[in-house]
Amino acid sequence: MERTDREIRKSERLTHLKYDIRGPVYEKALELESQGYKIISLNIGNPAPFGFDAPDEIVHDIILNIRNAQGYSDSRGLFAARKAVMHYTQTLGLPGVTINDVYIGNGVSELILLSMQALINEGDEVLVPSPDYPLWTTSVALCGGKPIHYHCDEVNNWNPDLADIESKITDRTRAVVVINPNNPTGAVYDQAILEGIARIAERHSLIVFADEIYDRILYDGSVHHHMARFVHDTLCISMGGLSKNYRAAGFRGGWLILSGARQQAKSYIEGLTLLASLRLCANVPTQYAIQTALGGYQSINDLVMPMGRLYKQIMLAYNRLVAIPGITCVKPKGALYVFPKIDLSQFRIADDNEFVYDLLTEQKVLVVAGTGFNFTNDGHFRVVCLPSVDELTIAMDRIEAFLESRRK
Repeated sequence: MERTDREIRKSERLTHLKYDIRGPVYEKALELESQGYKIISLNIGNPAPFGFDAPDEIVHDIILNIRNAQGYSDSRGLFAARKAVMHYTQTLGLPGVTINDVYIGNGVSELILLSMQALINEGDEVLVPSPDYPLWTTSVALCGGKPIHYHCDEVNNWNPDLADIESKITDRTRAVVVINPNNPTGAVYDQAILEGIARIAERHSLIVFADEIYDRILYDGSVHHHMARFVHDTLCISMGGLSKNYRAAGFRGGWLILSGARQQAKSYIEGLTLLASLRLCANVPTQYAIQTALGGYQSINDLVMPMGRLYKQIMLAYNRLVAIPGITCVKPKGALYVFPKIDLSQFRIADDNEFVYDLLTEQKVLVVAGTGFNFTNDGHFRVVCLPSVDELTIAMDRIEAFLESRRK
């Protein structure tokens, strides 16, 4: 048989997908590091490299139970872990959540993909915020669906635009995604906005997906309202985990909670359970940490108070950036990020992608362009505020120097 050197091609579904948090500019940063340059990495919300350790009691419980974690667990997760999440919903005022309404996953990332796979038929549409955490957009598209981006209003503290959401609903729309507190903007949504989204979803029989991974990371007295409190007549799926509140990103522990009109979603829930079974189970060692994490001392509260490390860092970044002429930024109320805007008319910069690339090559500071979050308004970029005050100060000095070198 004659040999052919036919190229092995990637799936066509991947052609237009991207994940710029670890995209081409990140690859350039790795190249520069291999050449001996030290990069200040402000691109990914990974607490551990910046000295944010998981609480000792979480690590202790995993170590104590490691021998018990050698076999598969129930596909939904360990009973104790799911019961801890169920009890957590009760403290939030979410009625009626049972053990079987909780699924444990290898981080929220896996649960997002599973929940989309269980729902989407070819051509189905899912409403996703813009800007968004790009995993939501890529997961919808990977499953053959069409992500439809609704507008979050920078002028209105990055709250979602309810009229825009409703205007984009078609007969193919299956769900609406809410990311609150928000990545990348740091917004914490108003209760009236969340209630409005719930009513829209109920009118159109849409599933509400609530990504609430940052629900305890709040600043200056901001209040987070859990979406499931407002969704009654359609299905609500809430997601949380250990990676941010408990600084245990590498442990890959997340949970998915079903609430609302579950009786209308029996077929979908069967599909979700099937997919959970096909991957056998989430990693078992981390599941032994969930009960301790949710029921133990909430050390995140110390980090976000005015004298706490996270608060100091995010406010330093915000204050330094808005002090630069030509930079504006909505003050973050939660999460780990600031999302400033460059007035491109004041600088010799074509767009946010050029800014990010040139900032890296010239100043060795790595951030992510706003368009990497499916936001079409050029000139935004996201800064991760996990480095120490000293390192963030150096980074802000370099960003300021770079912008001054490009000022018209």
